[in-house]
Amino acid sequence: MQEDLIAAAGALWSSLGDYTAIAVRITVIALVAWIVVGLLHRAIRLFRERLTARIDDREAVKRAQTLGRVCRYIVSVVVTLVASMLILSELGVSVAPILGAAGVVGLAVGFGAQSLVKDYFTGFFILLENQIRQGDVVQLGSHAGVVEEVTLRFVQLRDYSGNVHFIPNGTISVVTNMTRGYANAVMDIGVAYREDVDQVMAVMHEVAKQMRQDETYGPRILGELEMAGVEQWADSAVVIRCRLRCAPIEQWGVRREYLRRLKKAFDEAGIEIPYPHLTVYAGQAKDGSAPAFAVQAQVVSAPATAGG
Repeated sequence: MQEDLIAAAGALWSSLGDYTAIAVRITVIALVAWIVVGLLHRAIRLFRERLTARIDDREAVKRAQTLGRVCRYIVSVVVTLVASMLILSELGVSVAPILGAAGVVGLAVGFGAQSLVKDYFTGFFILLENQIRQGDVVQLGSHAGVVEEVTLRFVQLRDYSGNVHFIPNGTISVVTNMTRGYANAVMDIGVAYREDVDQVMAVMHEVAKQMRQDETYGPRILGELEMAGVEQWADSAVVIRCRLRCAPIEQWGVRREYLRRLKKAFDEAGIEIPYPHLTVYAGQAKDGSAPAFAVQAQVVSAPATAGG
């Protein structure tokens, strides 16, 4: 009887020792995972701080912060998954069936949420390649406006009418950024056929020169007026194309002010800005005579008064 008790106590002690060893190993795995996550987060934060210390652009700093958050999240997920697999192995749980089931579930979820995954991947590369920044004016498909927010999921635009558009990143195929580096205010100026084109171009240059000397609009213009020349012979006008290189997002204001001043200069110089008109041709006979238009006069008699 005493021998049985001793054997049972030994078995119990051995089991407790095994459980203690398993608990110690699980604790070590969790502690190591926590330390690794902390070290990687610190390394990412230090790298981001060192990178942003050399950047003066506030939007570039925001982009770096967003990418830093994404990297920290990815590190946390990967380390947590690895640590969880190791802990399950220590508990005697077979990891292979779980991985197989997770693969099947992940495949099903992937088919259902493939557009969401595409949004995140596309958003990551949009931020990484600095295609869009907050405050830019961009064209995304059929929508254009000022960028108010850029996330991994969507881009938020506000158009000129004040409407807000949420564009999923996965649907963005082409990004047209109209405020990157510099912009051109392109203008097509129509004048009457009777006007001297050289004189018109001289007036256009003079107006641009005055704008460059202006305290308000001078800093917004980055170069002299570039005269492309006669663009086309339209139905009612000779169209002259020119452009002014402007600071980002200033091209629309510069264009409007230039057209306003040019209209005043044309009026002072007597240069005609034509309006669309139609010439009616009655035809010509074989002998060279042209028939006259028949004008039919309609006489309306006044109603007789009571006294008449």
